[in-house]
Amino acid sequence: MIEQLQYSHPYRHGFVRAAAAIPEVALADPKRNASRIIELASTAAHAGASIIVFPELSLTGYSCDDLFHQSALQREALRALATVAEETAALNSILMVGLPLLLDDALFNVAAVVSSGRVVGVVPKSYLPNYREYYEKRYFAHAPVARMEEIELLSDLVPFGTDLLFEAPAIPGFRIGIEICEDLWAPIPPSTYAALAGATVLCNLSASNVTVSKPQYRRLLCKAHSGRTASAYIYAGTGHGESTTDLAWDGQALICENADLIGESELFRHEGQIVVRDIDLDRLSCERLRLSSFQDSVERFEQAPDFRRLQLGITAPILPESDAALKRDVARFPYVPNDPAEYDERCEEAYQIQVHGLVKRLQATGIERIVIGVSGGLDSTHALVVGLRAMRRLGLPSSNVLAYTMPGFATSAHTLDNAHALMRATGVTAHEIDIKPSCLQMLKDLDHPFAEGKPLYDITFENVQAGERTSHLFRLANQQGALVLGTGDLSELALGWSTYGVGDQMSHYNVNGSVPKTLIQHLLRWLVAKDRLGATVSAVLQSIVDTEISPELIPADKCPDGASSGGPSQATEATIGPYELQDFHLYYTTRYGYAPSKVAYLAEQAWSDLARGHWPPGMGATDAVERNAYQRAEIKRWLAVFLDRFFRTSQFKRSALPNGPKVGSGGSLSPRGDWRAPSDSTARVWLDELERNVPDLPDDAEA
Repeated sequence: MIEQLQYSHPYRHGFVRAAAAIPEVALADPKRNASRIIELASTAAHAGASIIVFPELSLTGYSCDDLFHQSALQREALRALATVAEETAALNSILMVGLPLLLDDALFNVAAVVSSGRVVGVVPKSYLPNYREYYEKRYFAHAPVARMEEIELLSDLVPFGTDLLFEAPAIPGFRIGIEICEDLWAPIPPSTYAALAGATVLCNLSASNVTVSKPQYRRLLCKAHSGRTASAYIYAGTGHGESTTDLAWDGQALICENADLIGESELFRHEGQIVVRDIDLDRLSCERLRLSSFQDSVERFEQAPDFRRLQLGITAPILPESDAALKRDVARFPYVPNDPAEYDERCEEAYQIQVHGLVKRLQATGIERIVIGVSGGLDSTHALVVGLRAMRRLGLPSSNVLAYTMPGFATSAHTLDNAHALMRATGVTAHEIDIKPSCLQMLKDLDHPFAEGKPLYDITFENVQAGERTSHLFRLANQQGALVLGTGDLSELALGWSTYGVGDQMSHYNVNGSVPKTLIQHLLRWLVAKDRLGATVSAVLQSIVDTEISPELIPADKCPDGASSGGPSQATEATIGPYELQDFHLYYTTRYGYAPSKVAYLAEQAWSDLARGHWPPGMGATDAVERNAYQRAEIKRWLAVFLDRFFRTSQFKRSALPNGPKVGSGGSLSPRGDWRAPSDSTARVWLDELERNVPDLPDDAEA
C-alpha cells in the first residue's frame, strides 16, 4: 500500500519513477542489442524506475532498410525479445522495446511491453512516414492493416493493437499509453485517444534522425502534446550505432510533464545512457479534474476506439538511500523562473500586464491621475513603478502620480528616507502627511489607553494607523479627482496580512493583487539589474529590496522579538513566516490542490539542501551560504500557520477584493476569478492531514 511507505518515498506523494533508455545500437544484431537493453533496464530498475522506454526498433536498429524483410533478422529479433523477457523477469518494472514483427504476411513496426518475464502487450505503429528520407511503407504495414486483437507470441496469447492501456493498480493514477515515432507528428497522435481513455503516461519509441534544429522541434512537440493531453510524455530516440550512410542520429530522450520539460539526455553521446525522472501523477490528475475542455473531449470520445485495460503487477519500488531523493527539480521560487531568458521575459510580461490593466481602468473612467501611499516598502514601490509606466503609456507626466508617504508611530527613519528618495528620483508629485495626530484623535475617541499615555500596542492600535492611511488616500482621491492605486500583494491576501475595509485591503484598483511577494522582490531586482529607471532610482530600489519586511505599526523598542537591530520594527516574517516558504506553500496548495503532507514533502525537497537545485537570476551561491535551509520541523510549523490563516481566518477579506489584473499562471485569489471559497470555513481538515502524515523526525530516526 502506498500509505505504508516511508514519508520520504516519492511514491507516497503521488510520484512514479520513469526512465528513457538509449542504448548504443548494434545494427542488425538483435542479440547484442538485447544484452545492452538488459543492462540498461537493470540499471534503471535498480534506481527505482517503474517504466523504462527504449527506442523504436531497438532490438534490430532502425536503419536496417531492406534487411527487415530478411526472415533471419525477423526470427533473431523474436529470440532477442524472449531473452529480454527472461533476463528481466525479476525486475519490478515495465519495459518497452521495439522490433519488427511478422503477422499474417505483413510486417509491423511494434512496441513490445515486457513485465514479470512476459510480453504482456504489443502496440503497432499507426503512421508510417513515406516522405523525404523515410521509406517505411516499403518495409512495414501500418496498424489499420492488422485484423487481430490477440497474437500468439513466445508461446503466450498476447493482446495486440493500438487500443491497449497498461495500468498498475498498486500505483494510483499510473496508466500507460504507447505510440511510435511518426505517430507524434500526425495531426491527431494516437496517444491523444489513450489520454482521453485515462492514460496519464504516454510513451513514444522513436528513431527520428537528427538535422539542424530538429532537437528543438522534438522538444516543442513533446512539451505541447503533454500539455494538450495533461499527461507525462516519455520520448526515447535512437542514437549512436545506427547507419550513417545518409543520416545521423542524436539519441535524444525527453521526459515532459504537462508542457514542462523535466528531463533530457545528452545529445550525440556514443555510450548508452538513461534519463530517470519522477513524474507527478497527482499534478496530472489535478489538471484533468479542473480542465473542463479535457472533460468535454472525454465526453466526445465515442468516436475513438474502446481501449482495453491490461493490469500489471508491479508495485512501488524499494529505493536505496542513494536514490530516495526526488528525481526532479523542485523550484524554490515557483512564481519566479530559473532560466535567465525566461526570467527576463516573465518580468517584462508581469509589468506589461499590470500596466495594461491600469491604463484600461484609467481610460475607462476618464481619470488621469492616481493617488498612492508610498511607505518605502516593496509593494508600494512596485505599484509606484507600474503607475509611472502607465502614465508614460498614456502620454501623461510623472507628476500625475500623486504620492503620499504617511509616517506613523513606528515608521523608521530608514524607510521614510527611502520613500522620499524614491519620490524624488521618479519625479512624482511628492507629499508627506503625518498621520499621528489623526490617529491619536481616533484612539482618544475610542477611549484607548494609548491616548492617555499608556503603552498598549494591540490590534486596535495597529489598525487605526492602517485605516487612517487608507482613509486619507480615498479622501485625497476625491479631492484630486484621482484613482487610489492599491499596493497589497497576493502573499498578504493569502495570509490575511492586511487591514480589512478602510485599510490596506481596499483601493480603487490593485495592480499587485495577484503578484506574490517573492515575485515583487525579483521584479524590483530585475529593474535594478537592467537599470530600467536610471542609476539614481536603481540605488533606491536596491535599498528597498535589502530592507527587512515590516508593517511598522509598533515601535521598535516594543518589538524585542521583531526586526533586527537598526532596521524597521515588527518583522513581518517573524509572525507569519518567511515569504519565500509561504509563497511555496501557497502555489502548491492553490494551483494543484495538493494535500499538506505533499506540500511539506516538496518544500523539504526544495529547501532542506540549498546546495542542490537552482536559484533564479540574481541569486546564487552566496544565498546558499548566507541563508538557513528549512528543515522538516520548521517547514511543518510554518505550513500550519499558512493553512490556518489561509483556510480559516482570511477568506472574508479576499471575498471583497478590489479589481485588478491576473498576472501569473499560478493563479489569483479573486472571488471573480481563480478562487471561490466560503468565508466561514475551518482549517481542521488540512491541519489534521498535516499532523497525521508528516512525521517530526526523519525516516531513519523513526525506524
